Order: sequence, then structure tokens, then C-alpha cells
Amino acid sequence: MQILPLFSKHKVVHFNKTDARLANNGISLDLQRLRCRVNFQALKFTPQIEALGNKLVHLLRDKGPFMALHLRYEMDMLAFSGCTQGCTAEEAEELKRMRYAFPWWREKEIVSEERRSQGLCPLTPEETSLVLQALGFDKDMQIYIASGEIYGSERRLATLRAAFPRIVKKEMMPDPKELQQFHNHSSQMAALDFMVSIASNTFIPTYDGNMAKLVEGHRRYLGFKRTVLLDRKKLVVLLDLYQNGTPSQNDFEVAVRLAHEKKMGQPSHRRVIVVKPKEEDYFYANPLECLCKQRDCDDLLGPGKRNSSEVSS
Repeated sequence: MQILPLFSKHKVVHFNKTDARLANNGISLDLQRLRCRVNFQALKFTPQIEALGNKLVHLLRDKGPFMALHLRYEMDMLAFSGCTQGCTAEEAEELKRMRYAFPWWREKEIVSEERRSQGLCPLTPEETSLVLQALGFDKDMQIYIASGEIYGSERRLATLRAAFPRIVKKEMMPDPKELQQFHNHSSQMAALDFMVSIASNTFIPTYDGNMAKLVEGHRRYLGFKRTVLLDRKKLVVLLDLYQNGTPSQNDFEVAVRLAHEKKMGQPSHRRVIVVKPKEEDYFYANPLECLCKQRDCDDLLGPGKRNSSEVSS
């Protein structure tokens, strides 16, 4: 049977046995570009989500430029990652109980300090405040919190709010009733955050989960909009030194900025790990083949850089 008539009739085609992630590399240029057109142009949210998402964006833009901060300091994120930086002993125990309550979660005993030193923990709201200031963001910057409920609620946002008073959440909309239809539907609330994040002047994720990667790639597709990809492994070292009195504030700021000079969403090749494809860079986070005119992308990256990101093992 021909697929096109079915597609024309139903508008959607579901292919069986395609739930596994598609390969990132080694695919024809035509197919890669088709993936981009489907993901970044054809896929749409429901009319209700689109309408409210667009309204949120317009409300924010009316008040000037804004940053979307994907602050992944949420209870489930902390529980399953085992990250307890900034938590009290009671909170750390609560997070551990949550992790043990889910039999399917294999990793039960996690050393938070080890995980954090490897760059595998989201930054805390307090750490995020220091990093944003070091990167030179003005205190009057409008910041949209693109996440669910922050663990510890307003108490944990106090430091960030003191440094950047213009913090906005979707729950602070003029008419809260408009959000009621999405309550208890976390994926739909996340879709609203996604729309705002795509439209923001600057996007900063404090953890590189699936949503952060999709937003990163979509913003690249829209013309390499500024996306600050935090180097958490370097940052935790700098943050710990700074909070212990070294280096000076000026040296700390210089070090943070130098660490992120090339992490602003600029054109770059994906990292390719031939023997460990699950650990290589995600195609949708950096769909470079869709963004350049030449097959080797020399027009974006300059000549001689095409293999610099390949890792064989």
C-alpha cells in the first residue's frame, strides 16, 4: 500500500518498531535535513498550548529583552540524580526516600559530592546567581524560570531573586485561570516553557537534559540564537574556590567568562564517538548539516576543522 494517500488522509504516520533513537551520524544529507524540517518546522503543539505560549512570549517581550533560565533544581531531578548540594540533612533524606520508592530506578546509593565534581549535577539557584553575575548579566535582566516547582520553593530562590529582582514564572500571569487547563499535566506545562525558551533573547540551562538539548538545537536552527551552555565541571571548581575566598571576585568573573567564550551556541561540529554512540553529541542539539550550505560546513566553521570533533573511543 502507498504511504502518501494514507498520510494525506490522516496527516500523521506512525512507523512501527521505531521507538529507538535514530543514529546521530552516518546518515544521508537529505535524510538529516528532512529530520530538521520535521522537528523544527512541521511539528506543532496543540492550538491551546500554542495560544497560551504565544501570549506568554508577548507579555515578556512587551517588558523588554528576557532570558529563559532552565533551572533544573526540582525534587525529582535531585532525587534521581542523587544531587543534594545546598540541601539540609532532612531534605537529602527526603530525596533519598523518593529514589528508593521507585523500584525501577536502579541506582539507589549515590555520593552527591562525586556526582557534582564530575559535572553531573544541576547548579543550585545560589550557584546560578553567582554564575549569571560573573557572566555579566545586568541585575535588571528579566528572567523567566522555565521549570517546574523549585525544591525549597521561594526560600531557595531568595538569593537569585535578590541579585535579579525581575524573575518571572508562568504562574505569575495576569490571569492564572488560563493555566488551569494545564495543571496536573507536566508535559503540557513543559511545552509552554519550551515555547518561551525558544523565543527568549538568551537561553541558559543549568543541566543538559533532553529539553535543554532540544531547545539548544532549535535555537541553532533559528540562526544560532544565544544559548549559554554551562560547563558545570569547571564551574563547581571555580565556585568552591570562590566561596572559600579564592580567587578574587574579578578573577572569578574572568575565569567564568573565559570558560564559556566558545559555549554560546556558536556553530560547531558535533562530537562523534564511533564506539559509544549513546555518549556522543545529540543530532537535535546541533543539527549542523541543516545550517550550512557546503557538505563539510566550511562556510560556517572555516576550512580544516571538519574532523576535529571525532573521537574513536
